[in-house]
Amino acid sequence: QVQLVESGGGLVQPGGSLRLSCAASRSIFSMSQMTWYRQPPGKQRELVASMFSNGAKNYADSAKGRFTISRDNAKNTVYLQMNSLKPDDTAIYYCNAYMNRENYWGQGTQVTVSS
Repeated sequence: QVQLVESGGGLVQPGGSLRLSCAASRSIFSMSQMTWYRQPPGKQRELVASMFSNGAKNYADSAKGRFTISRDNAKNTVYLQMNSLKPDDTAIYYCNAYMNRENYWGQGTQVTVSS
């Protein structure tokens, strides 16, 4: 079992930045993959960025060049640094961990980009 707790969401103006955090209840070394997803209002959940156990990273086209996924193994935490935010980035952002063929989800954190 893994508990995930996201934080760092909020209201930000277009062009601004936020850093989301996903704190895991156990070592993230044991995770095959950790991923940030988002669900915009009225739309389906979509992948934003993934990090694999070997350090490889994958980004959605909408995130490339603006968002960075990273981790702090000592803190069992994965981050999503979001820069140059746009209104289209408004969504609930969820953290996902894949371990031993099981998916675990956090409760989500709201990001609103608006002037």
